[in-house]
Amino acid sequence: MESLVHLSGFADEAANQKTIEQQFCAFAALGLRYFTLRFIDVGNGIKNVMHLTQEEVETINAMRADYGLRVSSIGSPIGKVKLLDVDDGTNNRYVPFQEYLENDVRRACSLAHDFDSKLLRGFSFYHPRGESPEPYVSQVVDRLAAIAEVCRSEGLIFGLEVEANLVGQTGKILSMIHQQVNAPNLVLIFDGANLVCQGMSKAEVWDEWKAMKQGLGWLHIKDYRRRENSVGRAHVDEESLKNFVPVELGESGHSEIFDDLVGYLPDLDSRMRRLGADGVFMDLEPHVKGGGQFGGFSGPDGFGVALRSLCRMLDQTGVRYRLRDFDDVVSVTP
Repeated sequence: MESLVHLSGFADEAANQKTIEQQFCAFAALGLRYFTLRFIDVGNGIKNVMHLTQEEVETINAMRADYGLRVSSIGSPIGKVKLLDVDDGTNNRYVPFQEYLENDVRRACSLAHDFDSKLLRGFSFYHPRGESPEPYVSQVVDRLAAIAEVCRSEGLIFGLEVEANLVGQTGKILSMIHQQVNAPNLVLIFDGANLVCQGMSKAEVWDEWKAMKQGLGWLHIKDYRRRENSVGRAHVDEESLKNFVPVELGESGHSEIFDDLVGYLPDLDSRMRRLGADGVFMDLEPHVKGGGQFGGFSGPDGFGVALRSLCRMLDQTGVRYRLRDFDDVVSVTP
């Protein structure tokens, strides 16, 4: 059977007030079957997934069944904390690692089980602002190896996203971390916009993609038009980023990346299924109306534009996917 990608997305991006009804209505209407859970209002105000009560978890599960939705991944902020307890001019919090492992990481794993998801999104820790990330790789490797082991013991896959300002801010550094941790359930998450916003050219993003490819688990889909003069590893003011665009309009080179993915997809699909996932996900996180350190927003209209842009590019490059069709309608009311 020919391999395909599963389309998913951060459902909070499609909801004006992030309510559960708005998120699920938008995704069902767009034809998506999966969503990533990050921020949601179940009736008690907007909460990050990490802060949901058991009653709220049960409400989400009951309602997602009504809308025919499954959770692709837990969009946790695991790893978005300081590596060292130093004042570096940022507001990033520091938590002693063993405390973090026993509380935050295990909480995230518990939520993955609650929502019947095998995928847990995470990050590679903040090194002191203004310093080079390379000297901190070995310390990050030790911490991520411990996190990956907790996830392995829970039967989960830990995905490490490439993002500015973290130790793993490039595909090359993430690949180095991945190889040194050497855990089958630790995979990498490619995100082209997170590279372009650091000042990288299309050719440089292609090199980062190639570096990440062998450790790849899934992809976050958003793109960016460079307007800043930032280059390389300079600190990126995430709250000032305003030029996120659909994949057809950005500078990441998604067309070439998807062309390359076509040949690799069967092997990647098989590997992810052996690890327990449903397959390979493309997780839309468009940010077309704005993005920041811990989230972004597209609205139902922006999310729809971003999804259609992605589908057109997938059609052009021959990457197979599936949206809901009439056969997926459980019942039809006369």
